[in-house]
Parts: sequence; structure tokens; C-alpha cells
Amino acid sequence: MKIIVNTSLMVPIYEQLVDQIKLLIRRGELKENDHLPSVRALSRDLKISALTVKKAYDLLEEEGFTITVHGKGTYVAEINTELLLEEQKKELQMDFEKAIQKGRRFGIDDADMKELFELLMED
Repeated sequence: MKIIVNTSLMVPIYEQLVDQIKLLIRRGELKENDHLPSVRALSRDLKISALTVKKAYDLLEEEGFTITVHGKGTYVAEINTELLLEEQKKELQMDFEKAIQKGRRFGIDDADMKELFELLMED
């Protein structure tokens, strides 16, 4: 399982973990019943606090993406990948709405925002 933590982002590390694990599930790189690394192993590998990994795992379990079996570890739960994709699209839509509102507050017209968006999409 390849996870990259970027400490310079404004996104909390536990959210980065959650987002990346969800993405691995959606891509099929993590499948139902796959065993996730232990909290200690992942925290050691990523050089982050075990409490941060635990918080991410707890959130994934709360959202139904993983199942933790006491004494055995954390496993990927049965996931409806279409539902996961819809959830991610909804979150992205909210981010776009915030960006549009901010652009309008700054006085940037819709045509300029569309042009900026298209430029960013080229990268």
C-alpha cells in the first residue's frame, strides 16, 4: 500500500490517509478483506504519530470502509465503489462551489474563472 504524506499541505495528515486509502479502494488496488498495515507499522513507515493513523483508521471504519477485528487488525470492508465515487464527486462539487463564490467575491467574472479552470486542467 503506497501512501504519501505531505506535511506542507493545509490538509491534516489523518485526512490525507483517509483520502488516499479511499482512492486505493476505488481504484481496486485495495479489495474487500485486504489487510491494512497495523497502526504501529504504518506510523513507523510514514514517520507519523500512531494516534494520527488510529484516527484515520477509526474514521474509515466509522464511514464503513474498513472493519477492525480486535487482535487481528483492520480489513477493507465490502464497498460499493460507485457510491464512493459519488461521495467524492459531491465533495469535489462543494469545493468547486466554494471556489466560484470566492472568485465572485474577488470580482472575477465567470468567463475568466472558466478560462482559469481550463488552464489548470491542462496540467
